[in-house]
Amino acid sequence: MAKIKLEYIWLDGYYPTQNMRSKTKVEEHENFKGTLEEIGNWSFDGSSTRQAEGGSSDCLLVPVAIYPDPERINGYLVMTEVMNADGTPHESNGRATIDDDNDDFWFGFEQEYFIMDTATQLPLGFPVGGYPKPQGMYYCSVGGLNTHGRDLVEEHADLCIQAGLNFEGINQEVACGQWEFQLFAKGAKLAGDELWIARYLLDRLTEKYGYFIEYHPKPLGKDMDWNGSGMHANFSNSTLRTCGDKDVYAKICEAFRPVVKEHIEVYGEFNDQRLTGKHETASIDDFSWGVSDRGASIRIPLIAVNKGWKGWLEDRRPASNGDPYKIAARIIKTVKSAKV
Repeated sequence: MAKIKLEYIWLDGYYPTQNMRSKTKVEEHENFKGTLEEIGNWSFDGSSTRQAEGGSSDCLLVPVAIYPDPERINGYLVMTEVMNADGTPHESNGRATIDDDNDDFWFGFEQEYFIMDTATQLPLGFPVGGYPKPQGMYYCSVGGLNTHGRDLVEEHADLCIQAGLNFEGINQEVACGQWEFQLFAKGAKLAGDELWIARYLLDRLTEKYGYFIEYHPKPLGKDMDWNGSGMHANFSNSTLRTCGDKDVYAKICEAFRPVVKEHIEVYGEFNDQRLTGKHETASIDDFSWGVSDRGASIRIPLIAVNKGWKGWLEDRRPASNGDPYKIAARIIKTVKSAKV
């Protein structure tokens, strides 16, 4: 029998930006294979996470995905959904709102973030009391003059790959100390699971570097002439992947126009500071779409056009602190409403 460490991870009840919480259960298993069928539900004190009252505080943790923990011996990362005591989804449970039971929707998320120094409370590369050189040379740069935090980023990529996530890439972003990683999954729920596990690994990794990750979409202030952080959502379903029809793409894009408010409500807190119409964003007050247009709300990739209108769409509006579950759920609802 081996002692297995199971790190149960969930999202708390803070609104509108939820936080990750986790705790470890140690169990004895013989020939543990790392499957959901081998582990059970757990519970936690919801009164400490804004998910229950003290007089009836137990909330349930129901495992939905499990991955090897690359930093622990006999360790596993367990992504869970929060349920009420009666087994119904908790109101904070965005995963339960996703209407994609057959995994027809595929999602690729581009997670931008700033690496912050805990001592200075500033992004890496920022001098105390001043500013680094203006943005321009940081994007995809190399060398100690413009590149900050590569050791952390490279180690995070390795951890994600070792955990079995469908990790697709990394790059330094436009602002100083800003980076991005990309994940893709066939199935909206799986995409959300993997994005949250990747965030967990990144946040935990900072503990040994003296850093923290800032997911605020405009951490340098709304009036600063620096790019903000987004989490572009690339999405497709069988229609977008196979239709071969420009008009179908147009109808799906137009389905987003009347529900802009509903999308912005779940696309992340403080997103109004980022969606200004500047720095590769569309204005939060407008809606637009176009081929290869990074200033549009929704971009139709040139690759999809060149393949005969077969591919995907990119919603460029989600903020870096958005919940991928809620973002995917809203996108799916809108795409399904399109009259195609």
